[in-house]
Amino acid sequence: MKYYNSIGPNPRVVTMFMAEKGVKIPEVMIDLRSGENRRAPYNVDVNPAGQTPALELDDGSVLCEVTAICEYLEERFPETPLIGTTAEERANTRMWTRRVDIKICEPLTNGFRYAEGLPLFETRMRCLPEAAAGLKAIAQDGIAWLDPLIAGRNFIAGDRLSLADLMLFTFLDFGASVGQPIDPAFTNVQRWYEQMKSRPSANPT
Repeated sequence: MKYYNSIGPNPRVVTMFMAEKGVKIPEVMIDLRSGENRRAPYNVDVNPAGQTPALELDDGSVLCEVTAICEYLEERFPETPLIGTTAEERANTRMWTRRVDIKICEPLTNGFRYAEGLPLFETRMRCLPEAAAGLKAIAQDGIAWLDPLIAGRNFIAGDRLSLADLMLFTFLDFGASVGQPIDPAFTNVQRWYEQMKSRPSANPT
């Protein structure tokens, strides 16, 4: 297999997922800043959507999209389960992953793309600068919604680390670096974030 990596929160989710499992896959770094992902050979031979990450399988086929890649890796490398070992655990992880993605990760990312990231993204995708402030507010609303729900627990989807934790952490960590920090009033999310930040997978050597 071959892993196409880059800067950014999306590929970092998969990188942390593999680290938590102890899985090492040869990687190719794609230079997003120069637009390598938006031109051949990457957007022809690897991902026609021009996005990272991507995982080339042993048969030469390519998987894209964070959740699809992580689901595949979970099945290939079931030790240290991060999605679940039962139908109930897997459904719960998928539910929480979807919730944090829609309520927090997506609006946070587009709020950045349409504001601070506009010089980089305006020639690569349709951008809506007028929506940036609203999207950032929606992301904060999502964090406010989540905060009381994780009171007294260490992980998003219950009593175990899961894909939901890795996804939310990478995006909140990214947000903190681009002007969207966690409001200190959200004490449960802040506590959870600090715990996640101390994990070895969040700080590779």
